[in-house]
Amino acid sequence: MKRILLSILGLILILDGLWLLSLDKIHLGIVLPIFIGAIFLITAVFYAAIQRFLARHPRVKFFWQISWIGFWLWFISLAGFFAYLQYSTQQSAEFPGVKAILVLGSGIENGQPSPTLQARLDAAVPAAIKNPDAIMIMTGGFGMNESVSEAAVMRQYLLKSHSLPASRIYLEDQSTSTELNLLNSKAVLAQQHIGLDQPIAIATSDFHVPRAAAIAKHAGYRHIYTISAPTPLYIRYNSWLREYFAFLSGWLLHEY
Repeated sequence: MKRILLSILGLILILDGLWLLSLDKIHLGIVLPIFIGAIFLITAVFYAAIQRFLARHPRVKFFWQISWIGFWLWFISLAGFFAYLQYSTQQSAEFPGVKAILVLGSGIENGQPSPTLQARLDAAVPAAIKNPDAIMIMTGGFGMNESVSEAAVMRQYLLKSHSLPASRIYLEDQSTSTELNLLNSKAVLAQQHIGLDQPIAIATSDFHVPRAAAIAKHAGYRHIYTISAPTPLYIRYNSWLREYFAFLSGWLLHEY
């Protein structure tokens, strides 16, 4: 039974990861499940041989058992983090009037917003309609081999798909991370005479909301509201896994 379960889980993780790689998506949240799936599959296929080897080498068996205990402890912490993200996404998105709406970048594909980024833009539109005097700041610089910035692609999408006036959309097109999105946007806000103590909304993906809010507060934003965009199902849990490590690294790097 254990071997069958490991085989099924291993195949699911490997095939799902390879499919996402075929879509030109590559990050830790995709590569790590492939690696874990490969370990599951190898363990299942060579289970009897592994057990015989471990029986002859008690010290190796000890480290093998410790490694599995460590894996399950990590998995429990990951499940707790996923539960925390799920709880965060269920919080109310209602907020009073804001002076600005920042949309955090999330990559472009073939000159268009990625599905994740499109969801962020779509989620920001209702807030923009309810706050017609609020400026909108698109954030995101130039990726590898890209001749147009992510911010410019975001603005074009809003103009074409939602008919928002170009006069209220500003670009922050030099950043390559969430921290830089927020830091560089300060200059745009200052040019429009909007202080960091005024109400500002930040639109991002559901899984990204807690970390983005923490980074914003650390960067000096004192009156923020968050707009949570749903993550496309096919990439949702890979993105959440990636965010698990991003959350840890952000804490270690004192981003919040």
